[in-house]
Amino acid sequence: MVESGHEPGREPGAPFGIAEVTGVSMVPTLLHGDQLFVHYGARLRPGQVAVLRHPLQQDLLIVKRLVERRDGGWWVLGDNPAAEGDSRVFGVVPEQLVLGRVRARYRPVTPGRQRSAGVVLSWLLTAVRPVRSASAASWRLRAR
Repeated sequence: MVESGHEPGREPGAPFGIAEVTGVSMVPTLLHGDQLFVHYGARLRPGQVAVLRHPLQQDLLIVKRLVERRDGGWWVLGDNPAAEGDSRVFGVVPEQLVLGRVRARYRPVTPGRQRSAGVVLSWLLTAVRPVRSASAASWRLRAR
């Protein structure tokens, strides 16, 4: 949702911000509750994960993988083929609605989970990870 003309988790004019994942459309890459480090205004390429405004409900921010440029904008898909809510439903997303590239994700500690040394070490090794681009060829095949 837009607050005072800028994206939530982003200071006005700042090139970076934080967003939170809700839902399962990007599983297994991103999980519900993940925090995302977003680079607003970054150069975009197919295969990258991006934050964008939903083309039919522009006060809603969504996270999708950029598949390819088409006439009128980007074709985007979620990493979870069973989840809906991507270009298969709403078509091409205009370029101006793609806000930024997801650079990394941070998984917070699960509430109520045991905090033994092994659990903490496992969390430390997996909590912060870069969000990498997918192979462009495999995403093009899936987009057709």
